[in-house]
Amino acid sequence: MIERPVAIDKVAAVWIVVGFVGFGVLPWYVIEDGFWFFGWLTDGYPLDPDYAPGLVQVFADGKIWLAPVAFFLAGALAVARYDKTDPAFSTILIVVGAGGLASVILQGLTIGIAGWEYAILETLFGTVDRQFGMGYGALLSSGAFLFLLTRGIAARGHINGDVFVVSAIGLVVMLVTAFVFFPVSQILVSALQDNDRNYDLSLFASKILARKIWGLNCLYENLSCGVAWNSLVLSITVGLGSSLLGLAFALVVTRSRFKAQKALRILTVLPIITPPFVIGLSMILLFGRAGVVTQFMEFAFDIPASRWIYGFKGIWFAQMLAFTPIAFLVLIGVVEGVSPSMEEAAQTLRANSWKTFTTVTLPLMRPGLANAFLLGFIESMADFGNPFVLGGSYDVLSTEIFFAIVGAQNDQGHAAVLAIVLLSFTLSAFYVQRRWLGAKSYVTVTGKGDAGVHVELPRRVRWPIYSVVIPWTFTMMVIYSMIMFGGFVETWGRDHSFTLRHYIDAFSVTTGPSGLIWNGAAWNSFWTTLTIAGIAAPLTAGIGLLTAYLLARQRFTGKDAFEFGTMLSFAIPGTVIGVSYILAFNVPPLELTGTGVILVLCFMFRNMPVGVRGGIAAMSQLDRQLDEASLTLGANTWLTVRKVILPLLRPAIVAALVFSFVRAITAISAVIFLVSAEYHMATAYIIGRVENGDYGLAIAYSSVLILVMLLVTSLVQIFIGERQLGRRVQSAHKSDPAPEGAVT
Repeated sequence: MIERPVAIDKVAAVWIVVGFVGFGVLPWYVIEDGFWFFGWLTDGYPLDPDYAPGLVQVFADGKIWLAPVAFFLAGALAVARYDKTDPAFSTILIVVGAGGLASVILQGLTIGIAGWEYAILETLFGTVDRQFGMGYGALLSSGAFLFLLTRGIAARGHINGDVFVVSAIGLVVMLVTAFVFFPVSQILVSALQDNDRNYDLSLFASKILARKIWGLNCLYENLSCGVAWNSLVLSITVGLGSSLLGLAFALVVTRSRFKAQKALRILTVLPIITPPFVIGLSMILLFGRAGVVTQFMEFAFDIPASRWIYGFKGIWFAQMLAFTPIAFLVLIGVVEGVSPSMEEAAQTLRANSWKTFTTVTLPLMRPGLANAFLLGFIESMADFGNPFVLGGSYDVLSTEIFFAIVGAQNDQGHAAVLAIVLLSFTLSAFYVQRRWLGAKSYVTVTGKGDAGVHVELPRRVRWPIYSVVIPWTFTMMVIYSMIMFGGFVETWGRDHSFTLRHYIDAFSVTTGPSGLIWNGAAWNSFWTTLTIAGIAAPLTAGIGLLTAYLLARQRFTGKDAFEFGTMLSFAIPGTVIGVSYILAFNVPPLELTGTGVILVLCFMFRNMPVGVRGGIAAMSQLDRQLDEASLTLGANTWLTVRKVILPLLRPAIVAALVFSFVRAITAISAVIFLVSAEYHMATAYIIGRVENGDYGLAIAYSSVLILVMLLVTSLVQIFIGERQLGRRVQSAHKSDPAPEGAVT
């Protein structure tokens, strides 16, 4: 009997080839001239030790600790003998993938710039040469081992044997572990150590129970409460307020005949495309003791000037302005996704517009409200810029962490304790949000015909919303008029003589023999910032929405821990993230400090949770039967995601892209630690101008950034487009709605 030849699994074959290319062709260690330097192809490659692949490093340089990589790659070839339904196929891939990945990680963590990282290993194996960080070859081989492992797990039948889903989970887990858990653990572990790096639990207990953190003096004395309570109260009020205000804007834009809807959309996005200190400065110039509004109120109504803008009220006001757009971006898609047929069914059963709104429309928005609150709570808890400018004597966790790290204290352990407290609040908010949503269904997009028209807002909802939205809009117009005005005067707040000097100093362009010369002081940081943000934004949106799909559509062990892990970097202040990235990536196994890559990675995993929460909120409205119908018709999971899910997630895609792009441009606290002479970001340059008292140039630069981000936001909206749900829209010329008690 003739044996039928075994068909080689294409997925496994591709990753085996990738692994061999990484180990035998590409440089194993990091290139000193940078990630994008390819001169190694002609500079003595492959025998030059600086550029040699792992295979050459083993035999020519005696780095025997890399040999296990070759062993596991060779072992992977054995899968060619087995059909993918044979248990041996999955066993080989799991052993090869797990073993190869573990060998790369272990040799990276145990051998550093001074040889062995642990003295016991030097005692056992003798001295070894220093090791550089991982380069192209090591990263490619690690990726190959990871996907061989996930292919083996899928072949075992886990998660219905879906290769795409298992691989996606493995990829996200590995990335979050490497670029969130690993760096954060480097600083949090210091909470358990004394100044000599010895573990001391009693010291940890005394720090975490300190009166400055948990004191309640404000309840019975004219003193401040502990920073933990200050942060908690502020975050809850901002989370609730920004969610409700974001909902109000979403309802006005989607459910009303407000004539300036497009302008309102632009105004709601403006605060997140503005460097934080600029809003703070404009608020001080408006509402401070010598502010324009304060002086007018004192002159016109004899209201004495005060310092009310400093402290809880000022921080809350600034954060409401800054974080309401995030809630709006999350909620706009959710509000649009509510099915008109459900509202019409309620009115057919003689429910008036108020009853329909409170019993049908609002409950279906709960996923969006819950995710908007969680984002607002976390943003407020981790915010540094607004409390730093407007905090006064109202101390919060984020500013305390900053001063513990860079202030006179220089107490990394105290900063780590404060970060743990902050994380505990975040985890609690995450748990409350999950409990509030429960296991209820919020599906409103089923794939069936739904050409209904959304019910008009009831009057008792419409007018309160207008009474909040219109003053907010007017306030934003005044603030941004002040910001734009500041770039055209000599000294903002003192000498208001008209000038273009600040724009000329920052963005002047001349011509020379070789063409245009960008000789303005800001051009270098401007182009670097746009490049970094342009690379980071699609990567951030992609990984965020992929994670959202896994959380909203798949069931797997450890899902809750997986979800919390994706929120971790968002919950920690940027100051802590910046310092932790320096501690983790200044030495092997990943030497990234001073490169553009570390900035891209920081932005990706700092901003990813917005895409995750927005995607989850939007996908909770999509019926799973859409996925099942696609799979039944023969499409695989990847095709279903691309052709069915993504077109219905356009609002979430826009939110993720816009937010990640503008945050990459406006971030301050993390970036200030990670910039270098070669990669100088706009916010770091602006902060330098502010420190030197050059407010005009700083404001001029900020104004240009605002205009650029408005343009990019509009282009993203045009390129992504709007999702088509097959619904009619209300006519702007329609007559007044029927009375609330009438059936329409």
